[in-house]
Amino acid sequence: MDPFAIEKKQMITEHLLHRGINDSRILAAFQKIPRHLFVREEYEDSAYTDNPLPIGHGQTISQPYIVAYSLQALALRGDEKILEIGTGSGYQTALLAELTRQVYTVERIPELSDAAKARLDSLGYANITFKTGDGTLGLMESAPFDGIIVSAGAPFVPDSYKNQLTIGGKIVIPVGNEFSQDLLRITRTDENKFSTESLCPCVFVKLIGEQGWRNGTL
Repeated sequence: MDPFAIEKKQMITEHLLHRGINDSRILAAFQKIPRHLFVREEYEDSAYTDNPLPIGHGQTISQPYIVAYSLQALALRGDEKILEIGTGSGYQTALLAELTRQVYTVERIPELSDAAKARLDSLGYANITFKTGDGTLGLMESAPFDGIIVSAGAPFVPDSYKNQLTIGGKIVIPVGNEFSQDLLRITRTDENKFSTESLCPCVFVKLIGEQGWRNGTL
């Protein structure tokens, strides 16, 4: 028996279905993956609440609704190659592995990347490639990607992401300052053309790159 079955069902019904998450594949992935395995032991009782939770190193596991909303915004079919920026606990990585053909995930903090890899390996995922490094650079050696999902707030959309996207591909990224962002969906409509949609307000931990977070640069 799943000791968190009731909490998981409540999370899916109240925080996903009732708030407009209607992609059956996404809902099935949330049903399958045990979120309590991706949080620290002291937060297990809160694993299925709709809240971000600390995972160490100043990072968080995002609230379930915003993860589901971001995944739904990618409009995944199942055959995509996806780049995730910010592996964190690996929870969203596991969801992506259920929903896509191949996931490439980049995390700048080695301890988080190593822990996520061990956790996901133990769950049997074989379609994930892990990379430790500066996520603002994307992952040129494995590009192009059908979608890019960013789990940290940036002051702007790095050109590296746009350049590594297939035509028709989508980027979902929070853009703004350290305290408030808009979740954007950028679609590459042609070789040099992109359309941008503002989806909802949000607050993520900040995206950190080689140049730091100063004067609108990463």
